[in-house]
Amino acid sequence: MTDTQLPGHSDQPLTAAYDTALLDLDGVVYAGPGAIAHAVESLDAAREAGMRLAYVTNNASRPPRAVAAHLTELGVPAEPTDVINSAQAAARLLADQLPEGSKVLVIGGAGLVEALAERGLVAVDALADGPAAVVQGFDPSVGWERLAEASYAVASGLPWVASNTDMSIPTARGVAPGNGTLVAAVRAATGAEPQVAGKPQPPMHRETVLRTGAKRPLVVGDRLDTDIEGAHNGGVDSLLVFTGVATPAQLLAAPLQHRPTYLAADLRGLLEPHPAVNPRADGGFECRGRWAAVLDGELRVGGAGDAQGDGYDGLRALCALAWAELDRSGEPVDGRKALAELGF
Repeated sequence: MTDTQLPGHSDQPLTAAYDTALLDLDGVVYAGPGAIAHAVESLDAAREAGMRLAYVTNNASRPPRAVAAHLTELGVPAEPTDVINSAQAAARLLADQLPEGSKVLVIGGAGLVEALAERGLVAVDALADGPAAVVQGFDPSVGWERLAEASYAVASGLPWVASNTDMSIPTARGVAPGNGTLVAAVRAATGAEPQVAGKPQPPMHRETVLRTGAKRPLVVGDRLDTDIEGAHNGGVDSLLVFTGVATPAQLLAAPLQHRPTYLAADLRGLLEPHPAVNPRADGGFECRGRWAAVLDGELRVGGAGDAQGDGYDGLRALCALAWAELDRSGEPVDGRKALAELGF
């Protein structure tokens, strides 16, 4: 059990341990038009500490300048060059396969159109325009007619690139369908599979590294299957925040590629050291006074803990235990009672 990956620890704040934060946007910095609690002041403090902030999003609907303007309005000063999106990764993927000047059918928003132009490709609206490929990205205005046009083009044999396949997207009202649901409609109609550019796939990591030049990057996100898996695929560390899609229960059942290095309630986790998780003699784990162990066949937590840790030190210990049990048996454990005891 001690061979299991444990939650990571850092004796210094993450702003000192890493030179660049690669931050997801939806569910991390903002939800819909508004900033998430503690995001603005945490990012301001991280910047003051010398950490570079780059915003890496699978949402391809808006060009970087529009995203940067939105961030600046929220109180997070940003330049268009600080924003890296899956539209850019998709455009580079297409440019590697098509001659300059090729036409591409766009099913999505302005972000895709601008990214294609940056790579010398021409956006068109219809199969009748003679495109050499199809690119599909999220845009809330995409309806049946555009999905049908994509299906006709894909069924004709054209290469098909999806900016991302996130099944959901956080909004101010809750979780809504993401680009993955739109891609699934075209997949169901054609039986084809797209090339995927966005997180967690390698094209997005390549685009991020090329544009930021980060030497010691830290991926910060709210999704296990995109942000954290993308960090795993890129061989870099990650911080999971619980302000978007992922839940503590999902984290307990996470396979290796979905396990973050660090975890925190929100972006304040960038500004803090992260305590170590250590194995106990009884087969359990302990983090700063909080412990998790299997007692009478049931996951349990206890200990007074450190006042600074709230329930998250217990969650760190519980993750180590749940991951060890999952790696040993191949089956996720039921941690609902233990999570409830921690206040989750």
